[in-house]
Amino acid sequence: MPAAMNAFGLLLERELKIAFRRWGELLNPLLFFVIVTTLFPLALEPEPELLRSIAAGVVWVAALLSGLLSLEHFVRNDFEDGSLEQLSLSGQPLSLLMLAKVAGHWLVSGLPLVLFAPVVAYALKLPAEANGTLMLALLLGTPTLSLIGAVGAALTVSLKRGGVLLSLLFLPLAVPVLILGARTTDLAADGLLVTGPLYLLAALLVAGVTLTPFAVAAAVRISLD
Repeated sequence: MPAAMNAFGLLLERELKIAFRRWGELLNPLLFFVIVTTLFPLALEPEPELLRSIAAGVVWVAALLSGLLSLEHFVRNDFEDGSLEQLSLSGQPLSLLMLAKVAGHWLVSGLPLVLFAPVVAYALKLPAEANGTLMLALLLGTPTLSLIGAVGAALTVSLKRGGVLLSLLFLPLAVPVLILGARTTDLAADGLLVTGPLYLLAALLVAGVTLTPFAVAAAVRISLD
């Protein structure tokens, strides 16, 4: 177990170093998230009530699509240079190594969305009191989206044009997170109790962390065969 956890830490460190060397790819999901959400006030009438009524859906759809934007390269570079095969032959639990890659993916693509959420919330006229709940919901929901997307990315990594198939696999599975996240944000904006949907988001995250690393590992082995 100490060796496996050491491998987890080393792989996570490697993923972060690679990500920060590619600033363009690193900024793309965040820029997409900010641009999409801030375009709505320009495209619609600047009525605070109208913007507030669509804010939750806009934020969560933008977060969903931002995550999808970065998923295609989740394991593709490692697959093309042979690193993925080396990981599968390393003798360490492949599911734990894939969890490290998912953690690295979320830290560079999901966490910035959480931190910038108050900015887009202000543009969409969400009450300031809802910012904390919005950030918490994204903190619970975006890792789940990364975990779900990792399964699809691993399944389609061996395909030359797997982006469309990845979308078809990822989007239906992400709908529960989208619904719960938007509902939590709406309730917070109305000043209502949000514990129910937050607990469900947390339960989905726990289930995702528990189960999806094994699915990603199995998908990687299928793609390598």
